[in-house]
Amino acid sequence: MPQATPKLNAFPVFIRVEGEAVAIVGGGEEALAKARLIGQSSAALRIVSDAAEAELLAFIAANGAIHIAAAYDAAHLEGAVMVFAASGNEALDRRVAEDARRLGIPVNAVDRPELCDFFTPALVNRAPVAIAIGTEGAGPVLAQMLRSRIDRMLSPSLGPLASLAASLRGTAERLLPKGNARRRFWSDFFGGAPARAMDAGQLSQAHDAAVDLLLSNAPASGHIALVGAGPGAEDLLTLRAHRLLMEADVIVHDALVPEAIVAMGRRDAERLPVGKRKGCHTKSQAEINALLIELGRDGKRVVRLKSGDPLVFGRAGEEMAALRDAGIAYEVVPGVTAAFAAAADFELPLTLRGVSSSMVFTTGHDLKGNSLPDWAKLAISGATVAVYMGRSVAAEVAGRLIEAGLSPDTAVAVVENASLANRRRFHGTLADLPSLEVRADLTGPVMTIIGDAVAGANFERSEPLAAHRHEGAAQTAAEGAER
Repeated sequence: MPQATPKLNAFPVFIRVEGEAVAIVGGGEEALAKARLIGQSSAALRIVSDAAEAELLAFIAANGAIHIAAAYDAAHLEGAVMVFAASGNEALDRRVAEDARRLGIPVNAVDRPELCDFFTPALVNRAPVAIAIGTEGAGPVLAQMLRSRIDRMLSPSLGPLASLAASLRGTAERLLPKGNARRRFWSDFFGGAPARAMDAGQLSQAHDAAVDLLLSNAPASGHIALVGAGPGAEDLLTLRAHRLLMEADVIVHDALVPEAIVAMGRRDAERLPVGKRKGCHTKSQAEINALLIELGRDGKRVVRLKSGDPLVFGRAGEEMAALRDAGIAYEVVPGVTAAFAAAADFELPLTLRGVSSSMVFTTGHDLKGNSLPDWAKLAISGATVAVYMGRSVAAEVAGRLIEAGLSPDTAVAVVENASLANRRRFHGTLADLPSLEVRADLTGPVMTIIGDAVAGANFERSEPLAAHRHEGAAQTAAEGAER
C-alpha cells in the first residue's frame, strides 16, 4: 500500500492587510517582535499598551504606528483584521483572545498555541514576493534557520524584478500566445538579461532588456559568469556565487575547485572539468576560451568556476578579452583569494599599523628571470608579500630576496590547503623557506606569506619550518653529490 501523504494541521494563506488595521496588545519584547514583523507590510499598526517600553515607543514613532496608551479594552480591537495578544501576561492574553473571537477577528497569542487561530511564519521579504515558512509546532528555531537559508538563495533584487514583471504582465499576455512562447519569455526574463541588469542595480537597463525580449520573442542569449570559488571551504563561497551556481545550465570548473563546491550547483547542470594543475593541463587556455564562446552562442547560462578569485592569477583577463571580442555577455563574481584565507588561518594581519601598509600578490615564478621584478623592491621596503604556487621554487624565492637586501630573519608563514579542515601551517624565517622544496608530503596548494607583519600571527597550531631545514639541506647536498 502506498504511504499516505501527511496532512497539514494548519493551512498557509496570505491575508490582505493594505490599509487595514492590525492590533497588537502589549508593551514589551513580544509586542515589539510582532510589530517589526507586521511592519514589513502596508497594514495600519495599532499598538495597545499603557506601559510601552522605550524600544517599542521608538518603533512606533519611526514607523507611524497608532499608539493607544491606555489599559486594554475590547473596544480597541474593533475594525482590525488581525489581533496579536503579546502582553506576556497569560490572563490578559486569554482575555484578548476571547474578545477577538467574540468580534470575529482571527487572533494569535504569542507563545500560547492553544489560544491561537493562526500562527505567524518566518518571513523572507522580497516585496512584492514573500515566502512564509511554518513548521507546525517544530519550533521557531527551525523556522528561522530555514528562513536564513532561503534568504541567502534569493537575490536582493528579486522584489524590484517581480515589480517589473507585474508591470509587463498585461503586455506579455496581449503580445504572446499562451503556451511555449509565453513560458519561454518569462523563463528568459527571470533568468536572462533583465534579471542580470536588476542584480547590477540598473533598473532602466533591466526594463529595456525586458522590452527587447518581449518584442523580439527570441531566445535569451548566453551569459558567462566568471565566479570565484574561494580557497576551498564551501562556506566561504559568496551568496551571489551560490545563486549563479543554482541557475547555471553548465558549470566549467578548474581542477583545484573541490567537488563539494561544484555539487552546490543545479543538480541537472552539465559539469565540464577544464582543470589546470602544475604540469597537467586537460585543456589549453585557448581551448577554454573557445568552449566558453561556444556555450555562450548556444544560449547557455554558464558558471566558469575558478579557484580563489578569478582576477588573482585566474587568467580571467584572457577569458574576458575572448568573450568581449565574441560579443558574449559576461560578469565577474569575486571570491576569497587564497592569501586572505591563509592569513585568516594564521590570524595574521596582512597590514599592520606602523609595520606594513602595503601588500603584494605574486607567484614564485616571477623571480625566475634575470632581473628582479618591481614588487621585490616593495618587499624590501616593508610590504607584506603573498606568494602563490611557490613551493617548488621556494629556495629561489628566498635566495633572490635575500640577495636583494631582505633580511634572512624576515618572518614567513606557510599554509597548505588554506581554509580546509586538512590544512597544515608552518612558520619560520626567510632563511628557512628553502626547506619547502624537498617536502614531498605537501601535495596541496601552498601559500607563502613573507614580511614583518607575519610576526603578529598566531603560531600555536603551526609547525616550525626550521625542523625541516637541516633535513632539506642534507637532501640537497646528497643530490649534488650524485650529480
